[in-house]
Amino acid sequence: MPQIPEKIHELTVGQLAARSGAAVSALHFYESKGLIRSRRTTGNQRRYSRDALRRVAFVRAAQRVGIPLATIREALSELPEERTPTHEDWARLSEAWRSELDERIKQLNRLRDHLTDCIGCGCLSLDTCVLSNPDDVFGDRLTGSRLLAEQSGGRRKNGRREPERQDTTDERC
Repeated sequence: MPQIPEKIHELTVGQLAARSGAAVSALHFYESKGLIRSRRTTGNQRRYSRDALRRVAFVRAAQRVGIPLATIREALSELPEERTPTHEDWARLSEAWRSELDERIKQLNRLRDHLTDCIGCGCLSLDTCVLSNPDDVFGDRLTGSRLLAEQSGGRRKNGRREPERQDTTDERC
């Protein structure tokens, strides 16, 4: 990884890409989404402050665990502009996502544990199917799949075709 001398306070997009491991196109995308900022030189070249390295690292880490870009942008907007964020700044931001990540882990564990049952069933109509009905919102009322893809003979309502609804209970489930 190329080292950038301490006396350099701004990075070119190429330097930022090399140091962060992010593609130049990804950096341009992050900038277009308001995740990082640059200034333009008189020759219209981008220059990034050194703290952009930490911001890019934060964005990439958050993306890897599934945090939406809008949520990342909101978190980054809380960071100070006049100084490099501290460990405490980053800890405060990441703590806010802890419960969301814990819930995702719980859902993924449930999915992993029931995936074989759902694939074996084929109709995705288990009483508590974690794939098509994760919170079992229909389980109290009916069994089997609830909604079918639109069929060619669907009913019309107000000039628009509606999908037919059928009880497609699978006796295997």
